[in-house]
Amino acid sequence: MTAQQASKPQMQKKKNKTAISPTRDENFPEWYQQVIKAADMAENSAVRGCMVIKPHGYGIWELIQKELDNRIKAEDVENAYFPLLIPLSYIAKEAEHIDGFATECAVVTHHRLEDDGEGGLKPAGELAEPYIVRPTSETIIGESMAKWVNSYRDLPLKLNQWANVMRWEMRPRMFLRTAEFLWQEGHNAFATAEEAAQDARRMLEVYADVFENVLAIPVKRGQKTPEERFPGAIDTLTLEAMMQDGKALQACTSHNLGQTFSKGFDIKYQAEDGNQKHAWTTSWGFSTRTIGGVIMTHGDDDGLRLPPKIAPTQVAIIPFIRDDADIEKLQPYGDGLLNKLKAKNIRARFDLSEGRAGDKIWNHIKKGTPVRVEIGMRELEEGVISVSRRDKPGKEHKQTVPVGNFVDNIEDILNDIHENLYNEAKTYLEQNITDVSSTEELEKFYSDQENKGFVRMDVSVLKDPALETIMTKHALTPRCIPFEDDGKKVLIGKSY
Repeated sequence: MTAQQASKPQMQKKKNKTAISPTRDENFPEWYQQVIKAADMAENSAVRGCMVIKPHGYGIWELIQKELDNRIKAEDVENAYFPLLIPLSYIAKEAEHIDGFATECAVVTHHRLEDDGEGGLKPAGELAEPYIVRPTSETIIGESMAKWVNSYRDLPLKLNQWANVMRWEMRPRMFLRTAEFLWQEGHNAFATAEEAAQDARRMLEVYADVFENVLAIPVKRGQKTPEERFPGAIDTLTLEAMMQDGKALQACTSHNLGQTFSKGFDIKYQAEDGNQKHAWTTSWGFSTRTIGGVIMTHGDDDGLRLPPKIAPTQVAIIPFIRDDADIEKLQPYGDGLLNKLKAKNIRARFDLSEGRAGDKIWNHIKKGTPVRVEIGMRELEEGVISVSRRDKPGKEHKQTVPVGNFVDNIEDILNDIHENLYNEAKTYLEQNITDVSSTEELEKFYSDQENKGFVRMDVSVLKDPALETIMTKHALTPRCIPFEDDGKKVLIGKSY
């Protein structure tokens, strides 16, 4: 370097303009919130810790719900609905269970309002017994199971409900942790311990199918440590996903409850030998926090990227209109493409809303629409369309193709987008699992702020007295004992 060169200030590399600010690298938690806002998915409610799920966010949830519901019913599980309010005495029957939720419970103590004499209202009628707003439903469903199960012929009993849940979160974050959230909870009862254990594993695989083949999120299947089990369960199975900041998201869980709740609620059946026996039960749940997982797994610095199977709009058709004459010519062209796509059961939208075409493009980018089709007078004259994929940003990936070819290949395009998103996430997951052989190496790994992801260790480390101190210091938890390692390893990491 010459003296002249040294005297000149170094040129700063120009920062690429992004739709989301800050970027993932700059501030991942704030980036997450801004993606939700830019994609118009949800907003905070006036009720502390609760959110309003807006149409785009709820549309995603409806599609996830449909995919999972079909799979649940394929397992001979029937949907039902149980009360939102649970008598306190029911919950008190299972001490270990309530101990795990006690600090999160919302309690209803009154049933009537009356004039307070100062122009306002006050609670008036105190309930003889308080009610708990549903944090989970093992107890209330257990009470019904005790009525419905009398004979071995009544088993297995397989129930599911789609419902809302209230848990008084101290540090809420939209979709990930809110005081009220939406979920499904399955509750099955069996005659034997073996059937219950098999069911817990089978339902975990149902969830894994949704995560990998619908949400394009790779997961690690495994068992929770005894300390991390669901309150009252004898075994908890889990799916653990890795977000782009290296933290784990407990995607969903499936619990073998043994006879804990059947004994608490006297769920008995008469066996073939005439003896009375307690049933064996399972429970399993999947919630709207999954949407948070989709954002943090697939989102980029321009917003949301949606796997096609859960995208409310899979293909957006955007016209470039200069004047009214263009509308008259382009609308039949766009309508024709729209109808062809709908005939193939593609969720397509011809975006004729007010505003510039460029603004509409960015709106669909931020919302994660998998495929954008642009049409203008040039495309009309040539019988083509301009196609962009959300998973492959940039003008270099934009293609001009004949309309017929696009329609014929749209299913393959959407499948390829899914596979691309899944493979990106899987590569990231596998590249960010680090093997260490001692607690000293564990401490060293997480002391380096540049390191992120999971650490994989011999499962015997769980008995090491030094582990707890390190875990507390770095906010770590054992994520799971993976099935793929035959129970010999444990994954440790930071989590949401």
